[in-house]
Amino acid sequence: MERTAVVGQSQASSLSALLLCLEQGMVSLSPHSGLLEKLFQYIDLHQDEFVQILKEWVAIESDSVQPVPRLRQELFRMMALAADKLRNLGARVDSAELGSQQMPDGQSLPIPPIILAELGNDPKKPTVCFYGHLDVQPAQKDDGWLTHPYTLTEVDGKLYGRGATDNKGPVLAWINAMSTFRALQQDLPVNIKFVLEGMEEAGSVALEELVRREKDHFFSGVDYIVISDNLWLSQRKPALTHGTRGNCYFTVEVFINWKHRLATYTLSNRSFRSGFRQKVKCRDQDFHSGTFGGILNEPMTDLIALLGSLVDSSGHILIPGIYDQVAPITEEEKTMYKNIDLDLEEYQKSNQVEKFLFDTKEELLMHLWRYPSLSIHGIEGAFDEPGTKNSHSRPSPGKIFNRLVPSMTPSMVEKQQTSLSCHYGGGPVKAHGWSPCFPLVAQHLEAVFSKRNSFNKMAVSMVLGLHPWTASVNDTQYLAAHRAIKTVFGVDPDMIQDGSTIPVAKIFQAITQKSVMMLPLGAVDDGEHSQNEKINS
Repeated sequence: MERTAVVGQSQASSLSALLLCLEQGMVSLSPHSGLLEKLFQYIDLHQDEFVQILKEWVAIESDSVQPVPRLRQELFRMMALAADKLRNLGARVDSAELGSQQMPDGQSLPIPPIILAELGNDPKKPTVCFYGHLDVQPAQKDDGWLTHPYTLTEVDGKLYGRGATDNKGPVLAWINAMSTFRALQQDLPVNIKFVLEGMEEAGSVALEELVRREKDHFFSGVDYIVISDNLWLSQRKPALTHGTRGNCYFTVEVFINWKHRLATYTLSNRSFRSGFRQKVKCRDQDFHSGTFGGILNEPMTDLIALLGSLVDSSGHILIPGIYDQVAPITEEEKTMYKNIDLDLEEYQKSNQVEKFLFDTKEELLMHLWRYPSLSIHGIEGAFDEPGTKNSHSRPSPGKIFNRLVPSMTPSMVEKQQTSLSCHYGGGPVKAHGWSPCFPLVAQHLEAVFSKRNSFNKMAVSMVLGLHPWTASVNDTQYLAAHRAIKTVFGVDPDMIQDGSTIPVAKIFQAITQKSVMMLPLGAVDDGEHSQNEKINS
């Protein structure tokens, strides 16, 4: 039985079908065709009710990014509302208290609890654990929103509001699927567990610690973990995500006098998502360009030269050896790219991009998913105000971000843990970090810097490293989700990867050793983190 449905109605429908597919590990829905039709009809008839609940949730300004006591109170209110909703479904709910968070300005803010909920404990049924988050990014009407961000507003069949797609809407889709079974007095085909947090947008504070603590308790009986916190690649065609890139964040600093403070810049390289910070050390005061211009090696000039040596105009990373760890492409992978539904012209238009670096769908997807990327994210402390300034600024960290692909595995990372003793500009500089690309980046920058014969000094460090994540599309829950999507939408889902980093997927997989699946419920143009965030109704 196949069914055509619009996105909003099909979210809960897809999840209902998925749960039936997972019953006893089956991937066929034929025995349940009558029940499915009843589930679908109920969901369609109660769509207005589901939208009203989402409106109430969106109205709560559960912003975890801004460290403001009022917003923390809103987060606690949001978590309490979700806990009550689950209790009303008959779930056993535990709110795990996480203490407080010390902020850089000295204030201490309470961390909202993580909800651990259970619905059903039949040992004969598989147990599915859903992860979601209820906090949101900051939003203000004058940021460019066409509607008020905390008032869910329907325009042309689309529901606009902060959190509509990231991640309150998907969380409610799971709850709505549960409530539909309950309303029809049908037993859930599987046991359900929920992990709902309120600090995902602020780095999932305390989540990893809680997962480790609950590994042999809350997670012990879990068979499958499902995350619905990303988007399709298309506006119309659903997808299943089976991999994400990791990241490393680096800083590079260049400086004149060892006795004075550091100035740094940061790069970003995606593969493992990697952040890199480069420092150039200089004195505490700026140099007047009339007094010192032409007689000093200027740190900013050195810094710009270092940054300019990392990637060319085609996006190719210029660091020797950086691509050596990328797995060779297979024929199966080439077929996968070919089968994915992606209209490049539409993709460019929806992202307001005049032209991409690549002209074919296959090349674009490969450079988003299977090849590392490197981005320069900024230079702290440089003069960026209106007007003119005729002194040599003291550049702060240059910020580099490196995205790592799944083939850059944790074992490679462990083999290349390092504490490099580098000699830049005549003085030893300690460069500490772990990453498959860190030694390569540090050695490359050392070589470039030494050729400049600068009297300045340089230091490189890695401040963040997050692992890539990958899953097998042949796992039972991927086969079940594939069948469920085909039933609801009438098409096979795109099997995609995500060029960004979603740390929670790797956290759950590495700690619990359970099968983890990413099941996106939103379209590519939903605008998560952006103005006019929406979900299709």
